[in-house]
Amino acid sequence: MTNAIIIRGLEKALGNFHLSIPSLNIPQGYVTGFIGENGAGKTTTIKLMMNGLFPDAGKISLLGTDSRQKDQSFKQEIAYVGDRPGFLPQATLAQIQAIYRAFFPSWDQERFQRHIRYFDLNLKKPYKNLSSGQQKVFALCLALAHHPRLLLMDEPTANLDPLIRQEFLDILRQELEQEGVTVFFSSHITSDLDKIADYILFIHKGKLMMELTPKDQLMDTHRLVKGDSKNLTAACRSLLLNIQDNGFGFSGLTTDFPAFQALAGDAFVYDLPALEDIFINYIRGEQK
Repeated sequence: MTNAIIIRGLEKALGNFHLSIPSLNIPQGYVTGFIGENGAGKTTTIKLMMNGLFPDAGKISLLGTDSRQKDQSFKQEIAYVGDRPGFLPQATLAQIQAIYRAFFPSWDQERFQRHIRYFDLNLKKPYKNLSSGQQKVFALCLALAHHPRLLLMDEPTANLDPLIRQEFLDILRQELEQEGVTVFFSSHITSDLDKIADYILFIHKGKLMMELTPKDQLMDTHRLVKGDSKNLTAACRSLLLNIQDNGFGFSGLTTDFPAFQALAGDAFVYDLPALEDIFINYIRGEQK
């Protein structure tokens, strides 16, 4: 499998925070959800990819090219959508678009206009007069207009209302199907990644909590388990993360549902977890 992003021995210290990613391969042509709480290292990782920060150690390769090499023309095939795009507030959308397109020989004006119409944006309007949701979807329109091979997104749906967030995901899913672009999507809003991600990566306090995993595999192997504590054997306990005992029984997350069910049978209740359930249980399990 070809990898769009390759990281080796990445280290970065920022005050008391330390990011450490020994090895990571992000497959080409898929959506990878990068999940972590605020301050976990998501933005730092993406800034390192984009040379907004420089690593203390290690290397990053994007689309087969060292991200630090002198010739940065390969970035014409990379797009970025962040929490705060940073466009000139007083500029109109038309002016921003004219400046932005000059950097990308593959700019597709028809595609850009199609997305602008979809989100009902007025190009004559100053950027500062857009709502936060409109600012995000405008950044997405710019990002998709030059047919990127790699799309880096840092909390793109943060602070969006549910309708705009769904429209954002709908247009993104449609374009992914048509273009086959690789997406690295960092978010603490796990419900968005439940809908769109192919692979999942958890980060907590600057460290990866598990290997890159297909989302379907996570869903197949993890279950929320509830039941009477007296039926919980030592063998079953060994397959559970973050066991919570209360006066009515226990709850926990198994990371190996087939093995747990083979041991326990129908003695417990099994619920399919959301990504948020899995992430929270991994963090709480690590803290014990």
